[in-house]
Amino acid sequence: MFMNLLRKTWGIVIAVIISSCHSATFDTISPDGALKVGVVTTKDGDYGKAAFVVHYKGDSILFRSELGLETDAQKFAGNLRLKSVSEPKSVIDDYRMITGKRSHCVNEASERVYSLENNEGQTLEVTFRVYNDGIAFKYGLKAISDEEHIINEYTAYALPQGSKRWIQQYDPGYEKFFPLSTDGKLANRPEVDLWGYPALIEPRDSVFVLITEANIRRGHCGSFLYNGDNRDNYQVRLGDKKLAFSGVWESPWRLLIAGSLADITESTLVTDVSDPSKVEDTEWIKPGMVSWIYWAYNHGSQDYQIVKEYIDLAVKMKWPYDLIDWEWDVMRNGGNIQDAVKYALSQGVKPLVWYNSSTNWIGPGPLFRLNKKADREKEYKWLSDMGVAGIKVDLFSGDSVSTMNYYIDLLEDAVKYKLMLNFHGATIPRGWQRTYPHMMSVEGVYGAEWYNNTPVLTNRAAEHNATLPFTRNVVGPMDYTPGTFSDSQHPHITSYGHELALPIIFESALQHMPDRPSVYYDMPEPVKKLLSDLPTAWDDTKLLAGYPGMEVVMARRKGDVWYIAGINGTNKPRTLCFLLKDLSVVGKKITLFEDGIYDRSFTIAEDLPLSEDEMSLEIKCLPRGGFVAVIK
Repeated sequence: MFMNLLRKTWGIVIAVIISSCHSATFDTISPDGALKVGVVTTKDGDYGKAAFVVHYKGDSILFRSELGLETDAQKFAGNLRLKSVSEPKSVIDDYRMITGKRSHCVNEASERVYSLENNEGQTLEVTFRVYNDGIAFKYGLKAISDEEHIINEYTAYALPQGSKRWIQQYDPGYEKFFPLSTDGKLANRPEVDLWGYPALIEPRDSVFVLITEANIRRGHCGSFLYNGDNRDNYQVRLGDKKLAFSGVWESPWRLLIAGSLADITESTLVTDVSDPSKVEDTEWIKPGMVSWIYWAYNHGSQDYQIVKEYIDLAVKMKWPYDLIDWEWDVMRNGGNIQDAVKYALSQGVKPLVWYNSSTNWIGPGPLFRLNKKADREKEYKWLSDMGVAGIKVDLFSGDSVSTMNYYIDLLEDAVKYKLMLNFHGATIPRGWQRTYPHMMSVEGVYGAEWYNNTPVLTNRAAEHNATLPFTRNVVGPMDYTPGTFSDSQHPHITSYGHELALPIIFESALQHMPDRPSVYYDMPEPVKKLLSDLPTAWDDTKLLAGYPGMEVVMARRKGDVWYIAGINGTNKPRTLCFLLKDLSVVGKKITLFEDGIYDRSFTIAEDLPLSEDEMSLEIKCLPRGGFVAVIK
């Protein structure tokens, strides 16, 4: 009895110390000391709500943000107290990536486990890791019945009132804009209260937080955000109303990438917390440029002669891949899918092939070839035997556990047949690019494809493009399909310089080039050479300048060559100013591709020497303009 009383008293003491903030003993602090997380409960030690607060360089950036979870057998919400806190430990990881914004990733965090006890004596563990560039936390729970169900998560992110935020309305395909708001509402649809990841917040001037999640495992569903009760309070909502589990269950990591805009865009936190690669032999995984048929014709691959034109485009542009898109199962006009694959291979081009996931919109075929394991393995073997290098799987049905398991099935079975995967009409990346490095790209973005669907992208594309590097593309590869110099169904009013910048600004291991072959052939020779040589996976990434919706200047390195690209997101002329001093480029030569006099022209200056006096650049851009610089 004495020991039970002592344990109860100690739990109350811990709760009081933390909630009163009289001591930092139980805070979790980043290795550089800039970020700090504290877990708080009721001040008098009674059972109540548990929450966490976040400080950055001494200032609060997230207020009391609720923690909690509920199953159909246990509830951890409003009835909690802090039972114990582990000693802080250092977590260090050092790994390599084949794709992405950085090939060599090194991270370090301070980790603590907070045990929360409810008034039934049941325990919920919350593990916090605090990195220099953000915070990760996850729940751990032991089932008390043979099969329990997670039915609610009470995590809620409490923003300072009036915080700027760039968040997309929740959409299962993650194909919406990221409009700026300060009140948590859409200006044209104030009733909307469901929001997708990632969510970018500016709680303090020049201090940003990006909210997302990572490390979805088999049996997990995805989640999204709800702010209907309080527009500055974003609650986590699960993609399934009931999530079955037994034994010990761990949630995905909830992530808060935090700091400057450079900290946000350069962060690898999504892969840092994700499971290491499950693929031993990775020699067959090769990033590269892809010729793509759909955009220019607003149609699939039913015409064999046009399919051949895009294979020929890949040959002439020295791109390694061609995507044979939807409708290939009804290909006509002189050939079928086998003929197209054979022709591509004969020209030294590796074919990629489109599939319908057959889980959502049962539209174009082929259908139902990947859903069952036996059918999937049969199809994968057929593709592999033909020489196909990968597949694009489209039209998924949301963030449920069944859909998440299907993604994993597709990825795991593809390893045996050495097939790379690209997901379209799909959820956003949550770290699978590390665990399954043959996941080369994911759409999950309102991209250039939408020039074929509605006229809305025409006037909003420049601002949208200047927002994506700080939101969607932070969390992983983004198959936007950039480089649309001509017009498809609806025109673009971004400049040639703007469009040329996008395949560098937007990161995707398979970068699909969607315009007509004749458009690329008619480009100036230096532009064609740039597009022929352009890498699609990077050794390093640095943000040189930018602000969401206004402008962005991104530098990406491959080997000893720096590719720098910038865009103007506004409808007025703009000068983009940035420094080169951190790139170690003194004595190298720079080639500049700038806006011409007209928006569909270039001004090109090649092989200009860089001296100490030229480490500051100012590039004048047209409205919705842009530039590219190559330094080598």
